[in-house]
Amino acid sequence: MENQSENSDGKPSSDPTSESATLLDLTSYQLRDLESVELPPSLTELDLTTNRLSALDPRIGQLPNLKKLSLRQNLITDASVEPLSSWQLISDLEELVLRDNQLKKIPNVVIFKKLLVFDVSFNEISSLSGLSKVSSTLRELYVSKNEVTKMEEIEHFHELQILELGSNRLRVMELLENLKNLQELWLGRNRIRTVNLCGLKCIKKISLQSNRLTSMMGFQECVALEELYLSHNGIVKMEGLSTLVNLRVLDVSANKLTEINDIENLTKLEDLWLNDNNIASLEGLAEAVSSTREKLTTIYLERNPCAKSPNYTSTLRQIFPNIEQIDSEVYA
Repeated sequence: MENQSENSDGKPSSDPTSESATLLDLTSYQLRDLESVELPPSLTELDLTTNRLSALDPRIGQLPNLKKLSLRQNLITDASVEPLSSWQLISDLEELVLRDNQLKKIPNVVIFKKLLVFDVSFNEISSLSGLSKVSSTLRELYVSKNEVTKMEEIEHFHELQILELGSNRLRVMELLENLKNLQELWLGRNRIRTVNLCGLKCIKKISLQSNRLTSMMGFQECVALEELYLSHNGIVKMEGLSTLVNLRVLDVSANKLTEINDIENLTKLEDLWLNDNNIASLEGLAEAVSSTREKLTTIYLERNPCAKSPNYTSTLRQIFPNIEQIDSEVYA
């Protein structure tokens, strides 16, 4: 923590010489208010993570250089966050973190025309209504662990690179077609049955773990994809993978697979997670992975019938000469 000390009653007190301080980190002080804290006008970053704040100190709105504000893990409600929308002096804010509070709706942040990162995860938000007022400059949007039922008001985020909507109540993937710069899409722990990536071709990481998928089809156009996480679904067949030539990580553990297919073209594959399926035999595995044999360093096949076969480990080590990990056993 910069230019910050504790006084005799355990509360933080700013160094009087800290008028030029740019970072003030008050993480985990259990503060109920900021009355005992000096807020130098030079601040560019204010971190109030893990306190007991239920209201916003109006002096925050008087910090003309502020670029990053974190209120993560406090007691902020919809009513207590409202003053933000009128704090014109901090309208150049680039990062706003309201994660793990008591919000029930997307707060009004229309005033922040240069916003790059917006995090309202771990709240009680039931709708994405209000996102249409969030600046189109946004690069990262986090709304995980809420109660959102529908993807909406995201079409204008042309610069968005990371979209995190995991642990909600989503049933349909939609309105992604304008997110041409999206690099990462996190949709784990929802109720999605069908993959619909709306033609996104630049995306590099996708997570759809713990949904209701029964098919892997739908990723064929994501030719830049490097990491694909599909564990804990009801997928019965490996398919639609042959075009994903840049894939490095493939996780299809805890599904209903009976054999390994369609990865012959994945020459860059390094990690393959197939544990907790119904794969009966290692026969044919060498042919199925012929182009990735040299590259693969990690494979998980435990809790499949084939993992009980004699010479299980030695067979895998023979197929993959550079293997470093088989299940939980590390060889490197």
